[in-house]
Order: sequence, then C-alpha cells, then structure tokens
Amino acid sequence: MDLELDGLEVSFDHTAVAAPRITDLLPIYRDLLGGRHLGGGGDNGIAGYRTLQLTYANGGKVELMEPLAGSTFFDSFFELTRGRGGVHHLNFHVDDLSTAVARLTARGYRLHGLNRADARWQEVFLHPKEAHGVLIQLAQPGPREPGDLRPSLEDVLAGRGRYGNGIPSS
Repeated sequence: MDLELDGLEVSFDHTAVAAPRITDLLPIYRDLLGGRHLGGGGDNGIAGYRTLQLTYANGGKVELMEPLAGSTFFDSFFELTRGRGGVHHLNFHVDDLSTAVARLTARGYRLHGLNRADARWQEVFLHPKEAHGVLIQLAQPGPREPGDLRPSLEDVLAGRGRYGNGIPSS
C-alpha cells in the first residue's frame, strides 16, 4: 500500500473545539469530563483567537478555542454551525512538515494556511473538502525554551496568556 506520508512520523495530538466563549465549553470538557488544564495556548491576537488545552487521564487532549473581540477568524465556522460552534479541527504532529507538504502537494491535495513563522510551531491545513468535511491540521512542534512557562487557566481566561491582549474571556 502506498501511503501518502509513508516514512514520516505522524501522531494524533488533539481535537480542537470552538465556541463563542471558552467559558461555555468548560462545564462539559473540564467539569463533567474531568479535563485538567494543560496550557498549550493563550491568546493569539495575530489570528484573532484564544486557546487553551485540557488533558485527560489517558493522555488525550482537547483544545478549546474562542474568537477575540472584533475578530472574524471564526465567522464562516460559526455560520456553518448556526453560531454554536463544535469540533473545529483535528491536529496531527509530523516530524517533517516540509516533506509532508511536498508529498501532499505532489498528490494534488489542497493545503492552506502554511505557517513557518514560529520555530516552536509550524503548521499547514488540509482543506476540509479533501477530508470529508474535517479540517486537518498538520503541525511540526519545535523546541521550547528552558523555563518556557505555560499560562495558568486563570491567566488565559483573563487575557494574560501567551500573546495576551488583556481582554478577559466573556
């Protein structure tokens, strides 16, 4: 069998769920299902959204996402979900993003959002039309600086996470 990414290390990392407010997601993903704040996010004022990750007893992770005030980042997604939100994307880590992009492009897959600006996190997305309506994120995590602290849940919700804009989650 000829696998598209044969030879690359590919591993599932997390499912991302978006809603108008992260605080709407916490009663389910944290309180009911027992997710513990992992970090892994904060505010991303450049793209217009805030994220945080929860982890579970088996090591699984869910990333919660919300738009920042004035952002249009999730507009089409919320339009499709009638404003409720839901599963936004599935994240897979690859050990060589350049090779993954080259192999998928050579096979005719539509990719978008290639971002190599931050050595700590490089990513590209497989268009939902290529994956039966599911947005697939392929990411190559990079090295972290020693002492690179993850923001607390309280800091993320207060808008003081990485790249924080100081505006709290509503």
